[in-house]
Order: sequence, then structure tokens, then C-alpha cells
Amino acid sequence: MKALVYLGPGAKALQVRPKPALQAADDAIVKIVKTTICGTDLHILKGDVPSCTPGRILGHEGIGVVETVGAACTSFKPGDRVLISCISSCGKCEYCRRGMYSHCTSGGWILGNSIDGTQAEFVRIPHADTSLYHLPPGVEEDALVMLSDILPTGFECGVLNGKIENPGCTVAIVGAGPIGLATLLTAQFFSPSRIIMIDLDDNRLEVARHFGATDTINSAKQDPVAEVMKLTGGVGVDTVVEAVGIPATFEVCEAIVAPGGTIANVGVHGRKVDLHLERLWSQNITITTRLVDTVTTNILLRAVASKKLNPASLITHRFSLDHILDAYDTFARAGETRALKVLISA
Repeated sequence: MKALVYLGPGAKALQVRPKPALQAADDAIVKIVKTTICGTDLHILKGDVPSCTPGRILGHEGIGVVETVGAACTSFKPGDRVLISCISSCGKCEYCRRGMYSHCTSGGWILGNSIDGTQAEFVRIPHADTSLYHLPPGVEEDALVMLSDILPTGFECGVLNGKIENPGCTVAIVGAGPIGLATLLTAQFFSPSRIIMIDLDDNRLEVARHFGATDTINSAKQDPVAEVMKLTGGVGVDTVVEAVGIPATFEVCEAIVAPGGTIANVGVHGRKVDLHLERLWSQNITITTRLVDTVTTNILLRAVASKKLNPASLITHRFSLDHILDAYDTFARAGETRALKVLISA
């Protein structure tokens, strides 16, 4: 089968690899129909994720058709069309029983990380009964690819961890990439009075306004701290979501959070960040971190099916698997190509 393989920092290739086979009784083999590229894949290519070693097939998102299942898989059968969760969960270990599927002792974020992933023609899914979802009928399947990772990530790590739960609260999202925009879309479930998007890219800020941002700040042209303070009467925001993963953006978050507020980190950080406790120690600030657990996937599936959420709006480019290297180039140069999510058909 054809697969996109990580060869080490800065290196990748489309290769022919053996088709995966069942390894455990609760496995399923899924034929990929659509997949996509995540910002985390770019972090892997930079060498920021040491658990992903050279030779790994990348990718942790997608939809497909079940080809075969192990003897212990009872919820799915060959021919079922399924959503693949970016998190594999056994459903039985201590962490799974606490709803922390990302820390499953035999799963978690393993696809495209510690085992081969979805940027291929076929993928092996461990713990299939608790790591796959039946596709709801009548829903645009392309949109559902966004529910593998970015929608639950934005909702769980940004909105829920950020305590965006009261109508009228104020929110800033630093980073208007796919995760930041997913956070923007799902934050509107709770009707914040103000959602401020901060980014360097005017195109992404324009998209954010179209998606419901009340205010946008281009931090290449304006001082984001000063602008947020103007918009909030010098107080800052109740919740600030870090959706980039670099020291400079986290420091912006520290500077614009209001007393009693929450900084919800979503970005993947490959370098240390300064924590300014000399300013924050007395401010009743909560700082949260989280790897998505996908505990809200069923909720989001229902929101999409009822048309309360339209994640297909995040798709900007489409490629075949044969052209996945072009897809990576387009996604990596988002500032020039205006890419948000690229959809890849296997």
C-alpha cells in the first residue's frame, strides 16, 4: 500500500509499505477514504515529538470503511463506514475509567506517533470498539474528518478547559489556525460576549470574522496586549486560549488574562516557556494543559448532524494520496496558500 512515512527531522516520503494485519483480538483494519494533515504532524517533522521515530507512517485523523475485525470486536463489522478517533482507548484501564483516554495505558495518542497512522491506504486501529465511531447517516463525510481531532481538541482543551461556560464572558484565542478556529466555532455554544482572535495572518483573521469572531488583531501590525486591554477596558479577558505552541504566544496569554481568569494551553510546545509568576502569583489565574481525550466526539457528531456546527468550512484544499507531498507543502506554507485543512483522498 502507499503511505506517507516520516524519515527523520525535515524528511518524509511517499513509500510502498506492507498492508497492516490484525495483531490483537480487538483490532480492526480500516481502508482509508479521507484523511488530513495536522499541525502536530508538522511538529513531528521539526523533531519536536521524540516518541515518533523514523520509519513511522504519519497521520491520526480520517474516515474509512472497516475491512476486517478481530474476534473481540463486537461493535463494528466489515463494510461499516467509520470515523477514526485520534485517540485510541481500551475503555478499561484506570485512566480510561476517569475519562482520560489520552493517557490510556495501552492506547492514547499512538496513531501516527508510536504506531503507524492514517496517511495511508489502510490503517490498523487498536481497541476498535472504543476508538471508532459509526458515521451518522445523511452527514457530509468530508466534514466528519474534522471530528477526528481538531474539533474535539478545540472544544475540550480550549473551550471546556478554558471554562468558557457563561454567556457574556470574554475570550481571546491566540492563533487562528485550524485549532484556533475550531475553538472559535465551539466556543459559540456558550455565547461569549466577545471573542478576540489574534494572529499574524490577515487571511486567517478574515476567516475568523466570518466564523464569528467579534474582534481580530494582527499581532504583526498591532501590539496585541495593548489592543486587548483597549477592548476590555483595561481588565483583560476571562479566558485566553493558546493555540500556537511557541514561547511568544504563551507570554501574550499571560499578559492579557484578567484576574480570576484562565489560560488554556492547546498548542504543542517544543521549547520551554517563561512563566511570569512575579506578575501572576496574586491574580487568581488558572493555567490548564491537556491532550485531547475525545470524550466529546459523540456530542460533536450530534452537533454536526443537527447542523449546529459546520466543520466542512475549515477545508480549503483537496488532494489525492498520490499528491500528499504537495498537500504537506501547501499546508506548511499556509501564509502563502491560505490553507486551513487539506483533505486527502486515499
